[in-house]
Amino acid sequence: MHAQNWMRATSRYFQLLAPLIALGGYLYLGEVWIFGVLALMPLATLFAAPDRDTEAHRPRQEDALTGFLTRDGFENQLHRSFAHPQEGRRATAFFIMEINDFPDIRLRHGEAAADAILRQSALRIQGAMRQTDIIARVGEARIAICLTPAPALDDEACLQLAARLQTALEEPVALPVASILPGWTFGLHRAKIAPDAADAALDRAVQALEDALRAGPSALRLFTPELGRRVTRHREIARDAGHALDRDQIEAWFQPQISCDTGKVSGVEALARWRHPHLGLVPPYDFLPLLQKYGQSERLADRMLHLALTALHKWDDAGLCVPCVGVNFAAEELANTALPDKIAWALDRFDLTPDRLAVEILETVATGPNDGIVTTNINRLAEMGCHIDLDDFGTGHTSMSAMRNLAVSRVKIDRSFVSRVDLDGDQQRMVAALLTMCEQLDLETVAEGVETAGEHTMLAQLGCTHVQGFGLARPMPFADTADWIAAHRGTLTAPPTIGPSPP
Repeated sequence: MHAQNWMRATSRYFQLLAPLIALGGYLYLGEVWIFGVLALMPLATLFAAPDRDTEAHRPRQEDALTGFLTRDGFENQLHRSFAHPQEGRRATAFFIMEINDFPDIRLRHGEAAADAILRQSALRIQGAMRQTDIIARVGEARIAICLTPAPALDDEACLQLAARLQTALEEPVALPVASILPGWTFGLHRAKIAPDAADAALDRAVQALEDALRAGPSALRLFTPELGRRVTRHREIARDAGHALDRDQIEAWFQPQISCDTGKVSGVEALARWRHPHLGLVPPYDFLPLLQKYGQSERLADRMLHLALTALHKWDDAGLCVPCVGVNFAAEELANTALPDKIAWALDRFDLTPDRLAVEILETVATGPNDGIVTTNINRLAEMGCHIDLDDFGTGHTSMSAMRNLAVSRVKIDRSFVSRVDLDGDQQRMVAALLTMCEQLDLETVAEGVETAGEHTMLAQLGCTHVQGFGLARPMPFADTADWIAAHRGTLTAPPTIGPSPP
């Protein structure tokens, strides 16, 4: 390789000096010298040609669609900029931004529309930024910007610039068929320029974007130490979530449901909790989406069913009256044609009748892409004798016909309808209408998220069948349930005797 480089360099010098060599030789040796030099020119050109294999394998430095730098080109420029900071210009800022739900846009509108949005967005970014700012496309719909270093750059200026850029990017994009309003989520980090600091500064901007993406569409986050600790925790959760089931770290916690007529425990709901060895108890909204992403929803449902039926069997052995346990099933599990047989086998294994299990389904599952298989499975479970609970009712778009086809036996009213129902007249009328509809359809009701005695009382007066929420009992591990059930039973008083007093 070194010999090839030496020959290539020598041949290039020969090409440059060939005219002088030819003229000098002609003066001393005549025309024969000129012909000799001309004969050597093709050979020199051959050795001077670039190594095409090297060129072919060299990473592209410019994105073909947007005209921005690629990730490699971006990182190369950053390292050069940070390696030689200019005196007095030691502050910069990183913007990492991403189009919200870009895979859905591509799926819904097609490749051409998605590419058009990216091209139009690139033009808007170029129009808003300076030529000296470093801009790159670092993902399918992710753009990174490093601002030109400046002597004075504070957080407020960065936030204002990002907000203006976000506003420009979220203007409608005209397409041949329709206009699309793209949403953009931003992560920001203001950094001091110093040798070997580029990678760390860029990662902090990415951390800010990750936190913004969890916050919701079109969010904007500036990196702070607290945000960094939060993101580090989420990254550890994401790294370990795929192994949580294998390591038996997923537990079932139980939240009691209370009858509004008798005050007794009418059931419990089994809720998944992850006891991480280093992070402690991880809430479900942090790990359930990850398990779904890793394709482990069915394994989670199997484990929760096993833990719930195990708890029910132990309560029976202890003489504690828990009529049924509710287990949530994801869409993937409900679309499994083997689900009814699997549940029947599990109930038989624990010597439990089907009416001891409530199968909880989300309202959106009823209208999903596999609704035919889901409907068949749910109806088979209902025929077996299992209760079918429609969860989070009122937040989706389930039709009345879908409710009838699904053989639902109980509706769980979402917390958004329950909150402050004792204080808000409009809320009371809405809940009363829902309860009346369910009564006409011969459906029981469970009000979720009851937090105050006032809400509990009002729901009972309106005709709700069961209540559940922090105001009654928080979810608890199995080890705490027996004491809670016994303590609750002790608070119940016998109903008053109606009729003449005994002599």
